[in-house]
Amino acid sequence: MRLDVVTIFPEYLEPLNVSLVGKARARGQLNVHVHDLREWTYDRHNTVDDTPYGGGPGMVMKTDPWGDALDSVLADGYDTGSHGPALVVPTPSGRPFTQELAVELSERPWLVFAPARYEGIDRRVVDEYATRMPVYEVSIGDYVLAGGEAAVLVVTEAVARLLPGVLGNAESHRDDSFAPGAMANLLEGPVYTKPPEWRGRDIPDVLLSGHHGRIARWRRDEALKRTAANRPDLIERCDSAAFDKKDREMLSILGWQPAPDGRFWRRPEAVEE
Repeated sequence: MRLDVVTIFPEYLEPLNVSLVGKARARGQLNVHVHDLREWTYDRHNTVDDTPYGGGPGMVMKTDPWGDALDSVLADGYDTGSHGPALVVPTPSGRPFTQELAVELSERPWLVFAPARYEGIDRRVVDEYATRMPVYEVSIGDYVLAGGEAAVLVVTEAVARLLPGVLGNAESHRDDSFAPGAMANLLEGPVYTKPPEWRGRDIPDVLLSGHHGRIARWRRDEALKRTAANRPDLIERCDSAAFDKKDREMLSILGWQPAPDGRFWRRPEAVEE
């Protein structure tokens, strides 16, 4: 996979040289190019922004630097044999970035990131390149950052770990929280390793039992507990068919019950507790 990132802060992308992403780059599984947007400015101040039409606070990133930069990046990619580009624009107004979207992006051969600063990029840039390639406007959460570079790092790591050969255990990501294809997307429960006792805290006995069935049930129950506490919306969205008899028993203990439409809902008194 080829990745291109156009930014006014290339140094922000240094984390792409470490951890799983860095190792994937070293092995040639990821071909990453970071470009300084200011290289496509033509005034002595290297200006990339201007005041917004219609007034208002903040500045807007200009069309010409972005257009020239993206044209150059695309030309270079095509010249070196890359194909099938998709433009990824991190923005608070984009679609939520989910594991499902990470999987979709991991199946594309070439991603071009356009992280904005200030109030964003002149809309005509996105509209122009949407006529040439798929455009993904993505949000990593309901909050606003100073720029989109942090989102590039988040998306890249989520996508890179799904590429063949990047994870040491190829099956690892199949058990992730939010893994697509699961009947019920639950948060993962707690995990433990050696030593068996630390500062007076022990490993749950079931994990030392060697009984795989009981361990699997314990892990499932802990996932239900954590999801009910931290992300009840995930349970609310699940069809009742996603839960077996033991799941239903645990959900009942946690204050949930099935509605006529098959979904589960939490009793008001359970929420207050």
